[in-house]
Amino acid sequence: MFSKLQKFSEQLNSNRLFETFVIAVIIFSALVVGMKTYDIPSSLFGIVEILDWAITIIFLFEIIIRFIAEPNKSQFFKNGWNIFDTLIVVISLIPAESTDMAFLGRLIRIFRVLRMVSMIPELRILVNSLVKALPQLGYVMLLMFIIFYIYAAMGSTFFRHINSELWGDILISMLTLFRVMTFEGWTEVMYETMQVYRLSWVYYLSFIFFTAFAFLNMIIGVVVNVLEEEREKNKADKAKEEGSATLESLSKQLIEIQKQLSELKK
Repeated sequence: MFSKLQKFSEQLNSNRLFETFVIAVIIFSALVVGMKTYDIPSSLFGIVEILDWAITIIFLFEIIIRFIAEPNKSQFFKNGWNIFDTLIVVISLIPAESTDMAFLGRLIRIFRVLRMVSMIPELRILVNSLVKALPQLGYVMLLMFIIFYIYAAMGSTFFRHINSELWGDILISMLTLFRVMTFEGWTEVMYETMQVYRLSWVYYLSFIFFTAFAFLNMIIGVVVNVLEEEREKNKADKAKEEGSATLESLSKQLIEIQKQLSELKK
């Protein structure tokens, strides 16, 4: 009985139509969350709540199917995406109204949209690449912070008497430099200091070169490099799975041939 259920679950889990249906439900779930941000008439509020619970039940059914379809059940929760999906679905079962955990229930229902990432392989690759790039990005961000700190100390020292709201202390100066790095009205800040220090443009242009050009391009380079490595790893894993599936199929055919030969000998 269980073998039939597992076979059915495997077929359903690998069915593209079922996968498309789940993705459509995730999109519909996002629309339901958006609807709740408007002033819904009381006559429609009950319908929205029913739809919300229907979405949760569908997600629970999909997780159960994926768990049953897994040949090695102990490996299911070793996958981070499976843990994420299970937590989202289980916590979504918390009633969103009239309970002590209503806030958590409503919050998790918003995060159900993130299940789109776990369902689409390309998005999973992007997220995995970003997570794996974080250790390398940490050193780039540390170096970027050092540059920010040095320039903020210089700006606070030389420009405090010009505009204390922008250069009053080192923390405010770092916020001003972040504004300069993002090109948000940075010319106004520069022209204000140039009225006192005519060569202060060198300060701004050198800072922009280091941060907006050099460091941001370094960050992009690190992420792209890790993304390519993740794609190559994904291709290798797929090739390995296809090879193991082919080997398993050949072994089954060999066993069947041996049975037929033994019957012929008899």
